Amino acid sequence: MKNNEIEIANPTRTRAIMETYGLNFKKSLGQNFLTDINVLHNIVDAAEVSEDDDVIEVGPGIGALTEQLAKRAHQVMAFEIDERLIPVLRETLSLYDNIAIVQQDILKVDLEQQIKAHFDGKHHLKLVANLPYYITTPIIMHLLESGIHFDAIVVMMQKEVAQRLTAEPGTKDYGSLSIAVQYYTNAKIAFIVPKTVFVPQPKIDSAVVRLTPQKPIKQPQDEQAFMQLVKGSFAHRRKSLWNNLLGIYGKDPATKERLEKVLAQVGIEKSIRAERLTISQFIDLSNGLIENN
Repeated sequence: MKNNEIEIANPTRTRAIMETYGLNFKKSLGQNFLTDINVLHNIVDAAEVSEDDDVIEVGPGIGALTEQLAKRAHQVMAFEIDERLIPVLRETLSLYDNIAIVQQDILKVDLEQQIKAHFDGKHHLKLVANLPYYITTPIIMHLLESGIHFDAIVVMMQKEVAQRLTAEPGTKDYGSLSIAVQYYTNAKIAFIVPKTVFVPQPKIDSAVVRLTPQKPIKQPQDEQAFMQLVKGSFAHRRKSLWNNLLGIYGKDPATKERLEKVLAQVGIEKSIRAERLTISQFIDLSNGLIENN
């Protein structure tokens, strides 16, 4: 970067870029641009980005976070779905030769093929992004279920979603999303981001979450069946686990008898609510149900 070049996240430059390209914000794409360079530095710090890393970004916007990633990473590949922003990104990031802008939907692109095309495979792979609020959960689950190994996933999202991702059993935020994410990763909130640092300003604060891949403490016999069990067990949060299980598997006498047998085998009370169960208990329950047909 030239010494006299103002960073993209500087509020003055952000406004200038918006005016130059006649940009407005698309609510349908969840566009809120971050205008606090210190927050961007903190995001990159939370991901521990270095020259040993190749980094994927989702939704670069006008390139504020992309710029900070490019300063530290070996290579950066940014996926942007809004075609209006492609020429903007090519201009704002023109000083960097280690950035590839890909106009694709992260949920539809062949991510493995793109990684092979843009990265040399000799560096750690990380994903760092300020995710669009409206599609945060689908993107995270898509990445975790892709089978691609990330050394770290560091993403900014709505504070309330971050609290659900990192919630512990027995708390009001603990649910099927908590279990799905924590089955694959160690999930921690790195820091809170106030709504005042965005343009336009959203209604709520955000949080940066760091997801570090980990092997499950236990292995379900059928991962899909395990996930379906978890989702069904939280279908009606105020109901007991027993009532939700009946909703999943049926209420005929033979089914009830088998369910009671499995619950007794794994040491889970019928009256307990799903939010009290740990991931390990859900895996035991799932395996017990499979073993008892």
